[in-house]
Amino acid sequence: MPYRREGMSLARLWVKSGFPLPLHSHDCDCLYYIVAGSIRMGTETLSAGDGFFVAAEVPYSYTAGPEGAEVLEFRGTDRFNIRVRDKPVAAWEKTAAVLRESHSRWREEQPPVRRMPQKR
Repeated sequence: MPYRREGMSLARLWVKSGFPLPLHSHDCDCLYYIVAGSIRMGTETLSAGDGFFVAAEVPYSYTAGPEGAEVLEFRGTDRFNIRVRDKPVAAWEKTAAVLRESHSRWREEQPPVRRMPQKR
């Protein structure tokens, strides 16, 4: 974790291309900022410069885009719990298949290139 002090933490996460982050929740609010690459949450694609908020105990997941994603996670606590949510066996089998199929490609994959967000 790049930064932690009492009552605050910042984590940096690099997710490789197409990685399906499992459905999970945290016991604290989390604010996210996408530094590079992109993610897909449901029907929405978020790219570098975008951010999103997830309240405590709200389940969420996302899949990294074609370049992968570098994400900063800000929390108003230095200690938190993560709870992976139950899913049907078929959903876990699908996730396992993605991991098996992508493993060799991920071995050499580099982090996404950081680009300055375009002014809107």
